[in-house]
Amino acid sequence: MKRYQLLILLLFLLFIFQGTIGFWLTPPALQGIISPNLVFVAILFATIYHHRHTGLVLGLIFGIVHDIIYYGEMIGTYSFGMGVSAYIMGMIFNKPRSPLPVMLTAVILGSLLLDSMLFGIYKLFRINPDSYNWALLHQMLPDLLIHFAFALIIYVPVRKQLDLVVKAPRRSKAS
Repeated sequence: MKRYQLLILLLFLLFIFQGTIGFWLTPPALQGIISPNLVFVAILFATIYHHRHTGLVLGLIFGIVHDIIYYGEMIGTYSFGMGVSAYIMGMIFNKPRSPLPVMLTAVILGSLLLDSMLFGIYKLFRINPDSYNWALLHQMLPDLLIHFAFALIIYVPVRKQLDLVVKAPRRSKAS
């Protein structure tokens, strides 16, 4: 049980980091253009290494927090996008011991799916006047590169922690 609490605390700290220090680390020319979602990358790790339902719930919870804190025009877009994207990635990549290339592929496809869903929702409600090609080149691909680099950095420590989360209930059942 403590491992789940540690996972939620890690996601919360990552959410605080991406909104405060992450904003300062972004070059001024790129602020407002790129918006890396590091919490979503960590949720994808939890989805792949634990279960897709965990990713769905974490995506819905941290997505609604993201909607409330960062965007006031539409509540629920990030919640819906993060939850559904994490669930779909969990359905596609459902191996609990996925190697690094599989995890990085899941991060790339999941980030692209999330950004495409957000673009589609904003386009549907006529909030976003840009074309998909422009958004792909100027917003989605830079975010994708940051997500890829972040996934490379956190792969080993997060995988070790999530392996302990998965193994912890088995140990308690065996004893």
